Amino acid sequence: MQQLALDIGLFNGPSLSNYWAGPNAEALRHLELWVGHGQGSAPRSPVPTYLWGPPGCGKSHLLQAAREALRAQGSTVGWMDADSHDALDFDEAWSAVFLDDVHLYTAAQQQQAFNWFVNAQTWQRPVLAAGELAPADLVLRDDLRTRLGWGHIYSLQLLSEPERRAVLRQAADARGIFLSDEVMDYMLKRFSRDLGSLMELLGLLDGYALQTQRAITIPLIKSMMENA
Repeated sequence: MQQLALDIGLFNGPSLSNYWAGPNAEALRHLELWVGHGQGSAPRSPVPTYLWGPPGCGKSHLLQAAREALRAQGSTVGWMDADSHDALDFDEAWSAVFLDDVHLYTAAQQQQAFNWFVNAQTWQRPVLAAGELAPADLVLRDDLRTRLGWGHIYSLQLLSEPERRAVLRQAADARGIFLSDEVMDYMLKRFSRDLGSLMELLGLLDGYALQTQRAITIPLIKSMMENA
């Protein structure tokens, strides 16, 4: 069987508007204000912000969404995550510094993050960082760990099962898709349960259903995965 291109309805990427906050509404409101102050220059407050919580709570989604919001305003930013291995000097043109997955940083990455943090404070640039642990519990060099705990700190929570179902239902309704309880059970049991992955899966299913002119059922999901 010829493989079908599964590029219709793909997840458009992280944004603040497609983050389903649930119990994390306070953190979302903070970042909406944070990026709203940019307009092509550095956000007003240089006070750092740190997000922490378990995998799937949306930390990286929020950092990437804030980064893209600043870029859309014409700003340039510094970005580092656990997969960043090229040593980069701090750039005075950056409007902000983003440090994702800090709990996974190597010694070299910690040194670079500390350097960026110090320069960001010198140039009055904000730092937005995220990790799985609260600042006090991070196994990092002391000078970086204490700086991550200087400013605004938000503990992010996973959405409950009913909340995830409600979000899926709302997103499906917005696309004009009918999701049976059986299909929803299958999606939640067989695939990643974080919302970003679920929304991407829903977009793929929408595109595949349109291509094949079929309703979204469990057999359709299995067929899509076989042709992926």
